[in-house]
Amino acid sequence: MHDIDEFLKKHHVTEIEAIIPDMAGIARGKIIPRSKFESGESMRLPQAVMIQTVTGDYPQSDSLTGVTDPDMVCVPDASTIRMIPWAVDPTAQVIHDCVHFDGTPVEISPRGVLRRVLDLYHARGWKPVIAPELEFYLVDMNRDPDLPLQPPVGRTGRAETGRQAYSIEAVNEFDPLFEDIYEYCDVQELEVDTLIHEVGAAQMEINFMHGDPLKLADSVFLFKRTVREAALRHKMYATFMAKPMESEPGSAMHMHQSLVDMETGRNLFTAADGEPTSLFTGYIAGLQKYTPSLMPIFAPYINSYRRLSRFMAAPINVAWGYDNRTVGFRVPHSAPVARRIENRIPGVDCNPYLAIAATLAAGYLGITQRLAATEPLASDGYALPYQLPRNLEEGLSLMSACEPIAQVLGEKFVRAYLALKETEYEAFFRVISSWERRHLLLHV
Repeated sequence: MHDIDEFLKKHHVTEIEAIIPDMAGIARGKIIPRSKFESGESMRLPQAVMIQTVTGDYPQSDSLTGVTDPDMVCVPDASTIRMIPWAVDPTAQVIHDCVHFDGTPVEISPRGVLRRVLDLYHARGWKPVIAPELEFYLVDMNRDPDLPLQPPVGRTGRAETGRQAYSIEAVNEFDPLFEDIYEYCDVQELEVDTLIHEVGAAQMEINFMHGDPLKLADSVFLFKRTVREAALRHKMYATFMAKPMESEPGSAMHMHQSLVDMETGRNLFTAADGEPTSLFTGYIAGLQKYTPSLMPIFAPYINSYRRLSRFMAAPINVAWGYDNRTVGFRVPHSAPVARRIENRIPGVDCNPYLAIAATLAAGYLGITQRLAATEPLASDGYALPYQLPRNLEEGLSLMSACEPIAQVLGEKFVRAYLALKETEYEAFFRVISSWERRHLLLHV
């Protein structure tokens, strides 16, 4: 706690937001006065917080956390403490790890799941390196969820009416917002890199510098919060829905990933002669085999699967190729020392801790099981058949039947996650949509 104490004194902090990421990647926790935080009294939350659905409901099963609704202890990670730049009073935020009273990790904590997977790599002397790319939309404030979303008005007083991929002028429309975003990120030490305008109307992408998977998951978790908050201050919404508008492409969280030797820092995907290694091809093979069973993590909502459609800048299969953006797994053109794999399948609506854990789990299984990858695809991946689940229900069935995934991510976590997603799916299935009323009410 010494580093935290020094931070609180240096910044004259009066309050602390003690937060944990839940299964959806939503920040849960407590706002604590500095005096109480410094007292050393541990924060406790019910374990059931982790199985709260995005609608605020809970799976009807006492076996997931226990019939007594027990607490868990939330332990602050000193490396994550940051100021909250938009707070009126000096307020810090710190991400917590969740443990049982005996100090063992809470198995259903997303941050704990990622730590579990990283431990498997570290035990073999391997260090994963991750670089996420986040796409998101800016939209006009929409207070009626029954109305379609619209692009916001920029500094010219007009909303975008067409697609402006890589347009500098289209980004400049929202310069005041992005100045705030970069300032907020700088205060929080979030190492964001490139900003571009993506394909959709008012769709943006921000890339992160490559680095440690847990640190990057923390950064993405905080970044989403930051962008939404900055957008509200400019009278617009920022949305990380996978497919917010039916006529526009969806938003992804592409993840570049590689492995390095923990002692030497050497890229383990590249041999001494510059050629790909068996770890490289095995990692790809693991992604190919296990990604369909991991889709409830990469595409966690009903809406997520609307993005994964042919010719909408999103992959539909598990093919891989060199510098091929039409496949699920792209190997960008690079020098051998920088050889990496880009997983293009996850939507930006995923929980970053779980998505990073899932992609690393698939790669780990591919390497340790000595799986063989297919030949790289040099043609159009959109012309191939679908290989990914077409809906959440199919994805849940595949995940529940995949024992190796449960062994790597943790059986208790997988059981809780499946129950949570099934509860969300059932809640959606009860809703009668406007499409059904429009086309079925008077015609069938």
